[in-house]
Amino acid sequence: MNSNLRIAIQKSGRLSEDSLSLIKECGIQFYNGTGKLKSESSNFPAEFLFLRDDDIPGYVADGVADVGIVGENVVVEKNKEVTVAHRLGFSKCRLSVAVDRSRDYHGISDLQGISIATSYPRLLSGYLEKNGLRADIHEISGSVEIAPSIGLSDAVCDIVSSGSTLMSNGLKEVEVIFRSEAVLIAGQKLDAGRQGILDKLLFRIKSVQAARNNKYILLNAPNTAIQAITDILPGMKSPTVVPLAEPGWSSVHSVINENDFWNIIDSLREAGAQGILVVPIEKMIL
Repeated sequence: MNSNLRIAIQKSGRLSEDSLSLIKECGIQFYNGTGKLKSESSNFPAEFLFLRDDDIPGYVADGVADVGIVGENVVVEKNKEVTVAHRLGFSKCRLSVAVDRSRDYHGISDLQGISIATSYPRLLSGYLEKNGLRADIHEISGSVEIAPSIGLSDAVCDIVSSGSTLMSNGLKEVEVIFRSEAVLIAGQKLDAGRQGILDKLLFRIKSVQAARNNKYILLNAPNTAIQAITDILPGMKSPTVVPLAEPGWSSVHSVINENDFWNIIDSLREAGAQGILVVPIEKMIL
């Protein structure tokens, strides 16, 4: 019996591209030629199934795939018996209600009694119920944005990334009902062998994510400024200080989180740091 971890990935689209990029950054090699629906890794105990995103939660719940990468919005909408093993942080989007751009909108109460077209009836109905509202929900798949212009509905509820698709169809976003990102889901009955492989995969993913969120920094500074500089730098444990050939000077090495980067750089310069170099990190083992 094949003991590989079976990983379901969306077969096309932006989420597919981001998922494949992550897998390759984890050092896992496999061939995914055009039209290929299944592929086995040459250097990791895993095989990949390329599926429609809507089908992934069901395949994982049924045990056809052991884990899958899919949008959280799909996981919640399909409501299958799966577990979110890890949040991946990419392919972020939101599920929003939008109405015709010419329509006056005063607030959420304006959704009472109107008709809304969507591919996400479960999420939409939950949102309406939570807010004490009732609406006529039309479940459709694909081309949701066209519904108001052909008289099918008064509004739509659909996935939004930049909002350009809504604008091009004469719509305006009025309510955000759910925020989503890619997640790694797992079946609830993995055997010990496949759970062990999943743990190894998660270790690699977390190392890649940590590297993306941090930068390696090197700088030179007079020894008189070292204490002030090391107080500023967070470091994984503490900054590394290495004496330079020039007396009275040292090189300081550390890691900075991307979110704090520019504020810390400004503080370092004020403290006397010079020759600051910033280097991307490929992997970060914590």
